[in-house]
Amino acid sequence: MNDHVTLSLDEARRLTEAAMTAAGALPEVARSVAAALVAAEASGHAGHGLSRVPSYVAQCRAGKADGRARPTLEQPAPAALRVDAAHGFAYPAFDLLIPALAELAGRTGIALGAVRRSNHFGVAGAHCEALAELGRVALIFGNAPAAMAPWGGARPALGTNPIAFAAPMPDGPPLVVDMATSTVPRGKILAARELGAPIPEGWALGPDGRPTTDPETALKGTVAPMAGPKGAALALMVEVLSACLGGGALGVHASSLFDGEGPPPDLAQTLIAIDPELIAPGFAERMAALAAALAGIEGARLPGQRRLQARARAQAEGLRVPRKLHERLRALAAGD
Repeated sequence: MNDHVTLSLDEARRLTEAAMTAAGALPEVARSVAAALVAAEASGHAGHGLSRVPSYVAQCRAGKADGRARPTLEQPAPAALRVDAAHGFAYPAFDLLIPALAELAGRTGIALGAVRRSNHFGVAGAHCEALAELGRVALIFGNAPAAMAPWGGARPALGTNPIAFAAPMPDGPPLVVDMATSTVPRGKILAARELGAPIPEGWALGPDGRPTTDPETALKGTVAPMAGPKGAALALMVEVLSACLGGGALGVHASSLFDGEGPPPDLAQTLIAIDPELIAPGFAERMAALAAALAGIEGARLPGQRRLQARARAQAEGLRVPRKLHERLRALAAGD
């Protein structure tokens, strides 16, 4: 028997929406969540895609994530916006923030948006990419529940704490750089657990500090920082720029994003938008020159090419979803 099924993007969105509404989410919240998770899956980011639906449903059913929350926006300073996600899912908060932040940056040159009382915010680069499509250069910082030990330590205190950047390109899709500060995003370990598959050695350590290929053991242990002490230092920087600056819980105090147990995770994200032409006219021409210079190097490619190829393939051929996950999604959509 084939261990995968193929779903069109619309089918995947409808299935995810049904699972979220069956768990008690408002229709508009379910649509926002489904759009983000299916876009992640289509872009090749399975760890932030459909494998997240079971944990989202568990949080929604338990009230750990309020599926009926409506985010609110305020402007505490001339070039700053703040969104209260109200312990709901993060995507509606970003749907509210991104256009407002792009507009504000168009008036001030640079603007900052902070999201508090938030949750898992998916593919960090997707939020920057949305701003770049509106003509802005963007940076995002977000914290996560503790999963990584600070350099030299053995106890988790920092999250995988992603950083992402995007910039508009004059002829083509935005340039996007997106990375976790761990060796791999923790979502990849979650995806392996959902499939009952092992993980490669080197991704994580168990609670005993020893390498493990079992995702369940890995989720109870720690992930390794990328590039050793440099990754750990970057994770610390992101913790300051998100949790401390954005008004969220520190990763060491945040509850898990993978189950319905405990209080809301109370995370925070900080998004910076810059209007490049307002600050330095000629930005588009310089970006074109940069792209041309890189294209002239044999074998070189800009980041994100695999993401774009995955999207085109998903649009044309649909999504290949593990049968086990598809069966679970169908059960959740039926309210089981």
